[in-house]
Amino acid sequence: MAPGHVAYGLGAQYGLRISAETVAAWERGLAWPSEYELTALAGVLWCAPGELLTAARTLREHRVAREMTAEELAGQLGISASAYLRMEESGKWRGSERQSAALTEALGLGPAAFVTVSGRDEELAELLRSAVKTRWQAYVRPVAKLAPLDRPLIQGSLERLHSDYQALMVSTLSWSSTGTESSGATGDAGRAYLVGIVDRFWETAEA
Repeated sequence: MAPGHVAYGLGAQYGLRISAETVAAWERGLAWPSEYELTALAGVLWCAPGELLTAARTLREHRVAREMTAEELAGQLGISASAYLRMEESGKWRGSERQSAALTEALGLGPAAFVTVSGRDEELAELLRSAVKTRWQAYVRPVAKLAPLDRPLIQGSLERLHSDYQALMVSTLSWSSTGTESSGATGDAGRAYLVGIVDRFWETAEA
């Protein structure tokens, strides 16, 4: 179906005045449909809304992928729809421990996805960067407050990341001292490791 065909279907079936240019912008990721437009688009394309989302990252995307309204999800969490929508729009989940457990069950969130929808990826990254550069033991408790994982699993992951990072730094320093590598090798390798520290943490935890 060309963008024009999709736009026609949105108008004929759902009464939406959407141009072919707008549909093309959705396809290219230059614009984002509203929740109702996404549902209508899925109807025109004979698929579920979740199939149109490549990888849900926000609360809204996870909810839409599950084909739930904000009111339905809020009801399952035991909070008002307006309170839930404020958190969804801000990108910061601030529910209680019980509500967080209900959210992960309702949306099928794993630990990594929960931290992402909570808007805490960067906060976790900062803790992990400090943990691998200093004493990792001091960061077990702060990381545990963000990541819903068992304490022994967090301890093992932090110890492994710390060990890998320190070994990397020692290795690149050794190369630099022989003159085989440039003097910036240590900094480049360390920065590259730290940039992907959150992904490395989850990979280590899963392993």
